[in-house]
Amino acid sequence: CNMATLSVDEQAVTYAALILHDAGLELNADNLNAITKAAGVSVASYWPSLFERALAGKDLDDLIMNAGAGAGPAPAAGGAAAGGAAAAAEPEPEEEEEEE
Repeated sequence: CNMATLSVDEQAVTYAALILHDAGLELNADNLNAITKAAGVSVASYWPSLFERALAGKDLDDLIMNAGAGAGPAPAAGGAAAGGAAAAAEPEPEEEEEEE
């Protein structure tokens, strides 16, 4: 099993889960298998049951709307903190006014 196959399998089951959610159908291994087979995609047998267990009891609307929400601000906040510390440690040189 290579990395490309894993990626295709995971994507296929992810899309199947989104289709089931959008249609208001139960997200279970049988339904995930049915969607992937209907799409003509063969996935490793463990993916549908893995997704069923991983998403059980989760609010998919919340997961969809907040996907990646926690990862974005962290680098900016870290950069701002570091930049602020550097600015405090190194005062700006004062500009001399030119007199004519």
